[in-house]
Amino acid sequence: MHPHLHTKDNMACEEVMNALEECHARGFMWKAMGMCNDAKANLVQCLKAERWKSQSTNRGNVADKKERIRQKWREIDENS
Repeated sequence: MHPHLHTKDNMACEEVMNALEECHARGFMWKAMGMCNDAKANLVQCLKAERWKSQSTNRGNVADKKERIRQKWREIDENS
């Protein structure tokens, strides 16, 4: 598995990543015959869910930050 996938953000998917690595370790023919496709699909689904959680959190943080900036501008406009 790529090192950038093994981060603190993807800890929930570590078990699925290990399952895919074990499947790949069985050899080239095992992969070529499509025996790892289910493990790969599970990993993609897990990473997608983790990315969605991260994006939701980030959207909430951005909305809070924008509101703080708007409030600061209101204060500046009121004081000028």
